[in-house]
Amino acid sequence: MIKVAAGLIAVAAGLFFILPETFLEAPPTTEAVPNVSASFEKLASLPGAVGESSGIAVLQQKGHYLTHNDAGNKPYLYKLDEQGELVETLKLKLKNVDWEDLAQDESGNIYIADTGNNNNRRRDLAVYKVNLKNPQQVEAIQYSYEDQKKFPPSKKDQNFDSEALFWHDDNLYIITKDRGQGETAKVYQVPAQAGNHKAKLIGSYKTGKEITGADISPDGNTVALLSEERIHLFRDISSPDAFFEGDYNEIEIKGTGQTEGIAFEDNSTVIITSEGGNLYRYKL
Repeated sequence: MIKVAAGLIAVAAGLFFILPETFLEAPPTTEAVPNVSASFEKLASLPGAVGESSGIAVLQQKGHYLTHNDAGNKPYLYKLDEQGELVETLKLKLKNVDWEDLAQDESGNIYIADTGNNNNRRRDLAVYKVNLKNPQQVEAIQYSYEDQKKFPPSKKDQNFDSEALFWHDDNLYIITKDRGQGETAKVYQVPAQAGNHKAKLIGSYKTGKEITGADISPDGNTVALLSEERIHLFRDISSPDAFFEGDYNEIEIKGTGQTEGIAFEDNSTVIITSEGGNLYRYKL
């Protein structure tokens, strides 16, 4: 028996050296899994005044942000630092029908998306342009969707709610939250100018999730959409008008809850808020 066992061990050892690939090769993978824990951090809890954060903008002063609450709350913008401390409250003379997101242009103007439309009945959709140096100086960019014919449409066609907005090159990009089938994000374009406009449908993408926030990187090469506990990245885009044709990647951020606001801090870092009351940073 001892000789037989020794022989078997010798054969196995020989096979190990003759066919190393068989024993040492790792199982094939189809996609690299990002190390979320190394890339993701909770910065702070949001102050009590911000109980339902729905949008976020990164201010020019390092480590400072702007956020707001959604429907049923006061028309206030809240300046925060990265420790979650409330720095300033800007009380605007506007209605907060259903504020859902913030965008920012190259001059530092803030765009407030009063675009929440849960039941798809609204005819008073608007984006408000605010100059932070004079918060009471407000321009109203009113719009309607060019392809909405009924208010509301049938249940399966209720895709005229939006919680996601970004600015680029004097245009606003509005991304819908598909309340009909929870599958397709439609993308509309509106001039970033006061007046009444038809929102032009320029594309769509089947994310399979309801989109709750959006932003574009400072270099214009990446668009990030947000859904609950997920980031949807479109990289190496040729134009914001067709960002949905870029290289797509979905990143899960477990434990963050009802994530609502997202904004780029730099070309490879995003800041995220949750309606549960937290402020996060993610390194892409």
